[in-house]
Amino acid sequence: MKDQLEKKKVKRIKINLDKCVGCRACEIACSAFHATPKYSSINPARSRIRMVIDELNDEYVPIRARDYTKAECDGRHVYTINEKEYSECSFCGAVCPARNLFKEPDSGLPLKCDMCVDDPPLKEPLCVQVCKVEALTYEEYEEEVKEEVKLGEMEIGLQSLVDKHGLQKLVDTVARMSQKG
Repeated sequence: MKDQLEKKKVKRIKINLDKCVGCRACEIACSAFHATPKYSSINPARSRIRMVIDELNDEYVPIRARDYTKAECDGRHVYTINEKEYSECSFCGAVCPARNLFKEPDSGLPLKCDMCVDDPPLKEPLCVQVCKVEALTYEEYEEEVKEEVKLGEMEIGLQSLVDKHGLQKLVDTVARMSQKG
């Protein structure tokens, strides 16, 4: 059976490191957008974009949360930029067990950039809208991709709980909660 190709609208945030000044407005806007209720609080620990900052060398790198992975990567590359060493983890957007970056601070569940999906839809993600130096820009284009099944936010959260505590413990907890009413 041949793989099915479909046209898909691709949305992407491009990052221009030469323009970024490290103001962290993107972090603040993201955390406010994803607060419950929306815009009710600002907590950068809940942001889906984080700033890696080296103020001494005047370097700022915004990193967006990507997919959840249940295992750490095996690569431990070190990057040298202006004679300063950075680990590979510094620039990684994956949510993994090696660090607490991009995890909900209260529950530990993984966070992922959702491009500020809203109803009605935003013209572009909020982090791009608040970036006054245009270090973040938004693009949409179509490309042919293989058809694939994507997990939703609920499935990703449940999978991370299964990975952490085991399926049986999760099932037992849900059963116990459903009996309480």
